[in-house]
Amino acid sequence: MHMSDALLSPQVGLTMWTVTASSIALASRRLRKKAEGLNVPLMGVAGAFIFAVQMINFSIPGTGSSGHLGGGLLLAILLGPWGGFLTLASVLTIQALFFADGGLLALGSNIFNLGFFTCLVAYPLVYRPLISGNPSPRRLYGTSVLACIIGLQLGSLGVVLQTALSGMAELPAGAFALLMQPIHFCIALVEGVATGFVIQFLRTAVPAWTDDPEASRPISSGRVLVGLFLVSLLIAGGLSLVASASPDGLEWAIQRTAGKEELPSPAGPVHQIAGRIQEWLSFMPDYEFRASGQAETGKTENPSPSGKAASGITGSLITLVLVLLAGLSFRFRRKGVQR
Repeated sequence: MHMSDALLSPQVGLTMWTVTASSIALASRRLRKKAEGLNVPLMGVAGAFIFAVQMINFSIPGTGSSGHLGGGLLLAILLGPWGGFLTLASVLTIQALFFADGGLLALGSNIFNLGFFTCLVAYPLVYRPLISGNPSPRRLYGTSVLACIIGLQLGSLGVVLQTALSGMAELPAGAFALLMQPIHFCIALVEGVATGFVIQFLRTAVPAWTDDPEASRPISSGRVLVGLFLVSLLIAGGLSLVASASPDGLEWAIQRTAGKEELPSPAGPVHQIAGRIQEWLSFMPDYEFRASGQAETGKTENPSPSGKAASGITGSLITLVLVLLAGLSFRFRRKGVQR
């Protein structure tokens, strides 16, 4: 559900940037207030893990489409809604800036659609109220699936509304929604099961686990954190190589609605500036080495395995460092205010 700039008008794109920037500022203020209880190492490792798993597209049988985990609900469960939202925003920003995955003008929309609805709506309003005490595995999986369905359905609806407000005549809202909603329902089923599996595993591996990240500080064990990070590198550098090559849910819906997988970017100045900035910053566009013959923009027809593995590992490391620095800055600012 990484939107490209071609799907948005400058007005809608910049409005979503403003809304998302305000949400990030609010999340930062909330985290600074409770900085002493913030599990900074877990934030970094969880961010790297989500970057890695987003590289694995799984086929959706009978559709010719594929999907990947968004990770918003999982991050909210591990870090709380504000920590999860800020960590996912970091992942999506790194993907857009350095790997040209999702447009720069569309970054505000992508963070909002993938992060706001999962971390700040589905988690506090669906998952958290339904999980209490010591839930059975059946209840855990059921609640995870339900929360993921609600979060992704709202997010995919956000894509439809934002393209409609942008005046995308090639993507009429009704026909686009009829494709976007069912395909992301299928993706949500897989993500819900995967989220439940990870949480169930952590509940077993971490005796002090609590489903309320604000009540205590679960996963403080260095062994568990190192293990989770090594799994992230394995996924990013190895399992990502067997990801499905089918178009993802958004690309599939665009192709079925407009007859083509990608729409041309408008020639206006805002789109041109955003494209040039992204072209300059993205050193591995579409998770591939530039030197492989790939054009400055656009997708590589035959990406090399080494390029994808290197970009996955590099992205996971960048995410780890960026999120760790952000978490540490909250603590330092908190100490400065207290002094």
